[in-house]
Formats: sequence, C-alpha cells, structure tokens
Amino acid sequence: MIIQEKILKSNKYKFIVAFIYTILLSIATVAFSEVADRDKAIEIESDTMTVDDAKGISIYKGDVILTQGTLIIIANELTVREDRQGFQHSTATGKPTTFKQKRDGMEDYIEGSAERIEYDGHMDKVHLYSGASVKRGNDTVFGDYIMYDTNAEFAQALSGSTKNENGDEVKKGRTRVIIKPKKKNK
Repeated sequence: MIIQEKILKSNKYKFIVAFIYTILLSIATVAFSEVADRDKAIEIESDTMTVDDAKGISIYKGDVILTQGTLIIIANELTVREDRQGFQHSTATGKPTTFKQKRDGMEDYIEGSAERIEYDGHMDKVHLYSGASVKRGNDTVFGDYIMYDTNAEFAQALSGSTKNENGDEVKKGRTRVIIKPKKKNK
C-alpha cells in the first residue's frame, strides 16, 4: 500500500495518467463527431435487405456500407432497430467492421475498427467488441472492448485474458495506447 501511494504521488506518473485520460476523453465523441451529420440522410447499400415494420427492425447483409454525411460504416451485416421512444439502436458485425467520421469543427477524422460495433441511441453509447481500436489524429487506443459515452464524455478500454483448454490463464489481456508527438508549427 505504501508503494502504491508513493507511485501515485510521483508527478511523473500523475502526468502520464492525466495524459492518457485526456486522450481517452478526446476520443469519446467518435460516433457523433460531426454535428451536421445528424441532419443528413442515411444511405445504406447491401447485398440483401429485410425490413420488419411490425417489429421495427431492419437487417442488411453482404458488403454493407452506411453513409450519413461524413460518417461511413462498413460491415458484413448491420441490424438497426427502433425502440418505442423512437431511439435507434444498431449492431454492425464483420471481420472487421469499420467506421470513419470527420470531427466537428476540425479537419481530421476519427476511425474505429472491431468485429462488432453496437450503438445505443437512447444512451448515446458506442461499444466496440473484439479486436477493437479507435484512432484520432495520430493517436490510437487498442483493446478487446472499447466503450464511450458521448453524453458523459467518458471512455473505457478493457482487455480480457487468454485461457487454455483447462481454463487456466495463459496470457493476461492488455489495452494499449499509442500517443504520437504533436507536430510543432514553424
């Protein structure tokens, strides 16, 4: 316990933790970065489409491309449903599923990738599962699971452990952040 307190009191470690926290918060706005995109029409291309109005669900399969303004999602399958309050929820799957969107008021983009990306329109949360990564500018976060809450400006990255056939932990999962130096204006 005393060692942990010394580490936490160290200015070097406080700076690193604060810097990583700042990076994670700055990527929290991934799914809805370009405010103007919300007012744009959604266009979805796919090999097949099934719509069940009674259940409020649409399923798109095969080389799915969703475009809404600067937002582009590419997946093998996309399922979109609307809840009773009118909020949209979606699940995109692929190997991988990717998204790209321009940041509001900026010239750069946020890009993400995972085997499954889920969006909760009611809570404004985006969840990336399995082999997840999010890139903002030159900085990238990797994990087995990345979640961001755009309302609370909160992001979290987690990684699991690999287990053998006996259920014993073989390799501890790790998250990883790559923070590249900013270019100085001359």
